Amino acid sequence: MCGIVGVFNHPQAAALTYYSLHALQHRGQEASGIVTMYHDEMTKRPRFGVHKGEGHVLDVFGAPGIFEKKLVGRNAIGHNRYSTTGSNSLANIQPFHFNYSQGNFALAHNGNLTNTRELRGKLKSDGAIFQTTTDSEIFLHLIARSKQKTQLEQVREAVTTSQGAYSLVMLGENTLYAARDPHGFRPLCIGRLKHDDGYAYIVASESNALDIISAEYLRDVEHNEIIVMNEHTARTGEFESHYINDSMEESTHCIFEYVYFSRPDSKIFGHSVDKVRRKLGKNLAEERPVPGSDDDKTVVIAVPDSGNTATLGYARVNEKESPTRFEIGLIRSHYVGRTFIAPGQDKREFKVKTKFNVVRGVIENHRVVVVDDSIVRGTTSRSLVNLIREANPREVHLRITSPPVRFPCMYGMDFPSRDELIANSYNNEEEIAEALGADSLGYLSVGGLLDAVPHAPGVGYCMACFTGNYPVPIDEQASKLLKED
Repeated sequence: MCGIVGVFNHPQAAALTYYSLHALQHRGQEASGIVTMYHDEMTKRPRFGVHKGEGHVLDVFGAPGIFEKKLVGRNAIGHNRYSTTGSNSLANIQPFHFNYSQGNFALAHNGNLTNTRELRGKLKSDGAIFQTTTDSEIFLHLIARSKQKTQLEQVREAVTTSQGAYSLVMLGENTLYAARDPHGFRPLCIGRLKHDDGYAYIVASESNALDIISAEYLRDVEHNEIIVMNEHTARTGEFESHYINDSMEESTHCIFEYVYFSRPDSKIFGHSVDKVRRKLGKNLAEERPVPGSDDDKTVVIAVPDSGNTATLGYARVNEKESPTRFEIGLIRSHYVGRTFIAPGQDKREFKVKTKFNVVRGVIENHRVVVVDDSIVRGTTSRSLVNLIREANPREVHLRITSPPVRFPCMYGMDFPSRDELIANSYNNEEEIAEALGADSLGYLSVGGLLDAVPHAPGVGYCMACFTGNYPVPIDEQASKLLKED
């Protein structure tokens, strides 16, 4: 996942980055960081302003004086970390920054490279010394070692050499770069904000990061595109667009961004997440309706927050056919830390109980249909069903707005190996439902999923976690995760 932000040409660039990162908190909660570029008043030389830390955005940047004294300058980039490669160490917190022949440079990355082992091995044999264990550092070494004459060409060579999923924001001494891989796996959009000195430009993973600072959404960074914002942009308001390579393949957007990752108030890949999720719920209701709902004792509830919008679409279809009604049956606490551990308790069961609680009056003596976005290992779903059972429902039925997850993701989602995925441990939905403690289980079909997402010429979707069809080759070590033990 990860959330990235870039701000160009604003007197309070770091503050805007901070607010945008706050809006993208859902994309990464392990750590956060901001790097700015400014010119030292004494030496007149460009310098970095850097602040990083573990935890949520509000915690990392809560100390007084950070923005006034430390994170100064008109250009900034930021990152919220969700680790899929590399350990949870301070060294792995982005943005990364360094100094090389072309001056100061910083970078923040969302995605996963699929040729990491090959590139890392080659760079090490050429004398590169790695400071982190994340694949994002590879971009820095490729840029620093490039023999191309201009920084833009160095960036282009680095991203061309890299394979897999990457949305990037990069900061030179007077330039902001943004890039999306030729397949466009991860979202990235461009916004504009008027201020007293002209216009600032913002690049962010999702459009809700623009909304929080009242910036105007302009468009997406297209797949296979590098955006350049420089002094010319500051004077004229025009930024440059370049192709990464000449082969314009069909995009393969991560379809799971619509299902789960992105916020419903965001626009990604140029379309509303809310609209897609309502259609997911509608299609699921038509394919897998409420069982035996012939009385007024059937309620449809969401697993908040990602299931909320899809549940509305699901319930509305069933309301036309039966007395089924949408209810708020689960309340989510937003104040539970990710690493909370209670001694003497089953960690998974207690984690679910600290995150969710039932509204007993909605659940008790009712047939309950629970709409969720996905089932991965099944441990959380099993605990959730147990929690709902404590409120004495008549029945509990699970409905999932995506197909069964059968394959690990290699492009930036923390899905486990095949043998850990519950869909690979049982023969059918009935067996999975029994394992989860539910009376029935219904997944959305691949066709129903594809029907819900926007389509246009040149736009396709990556559904590798459902189908096993990987649009970008993965290295030999990663491919071991695809094999069953």
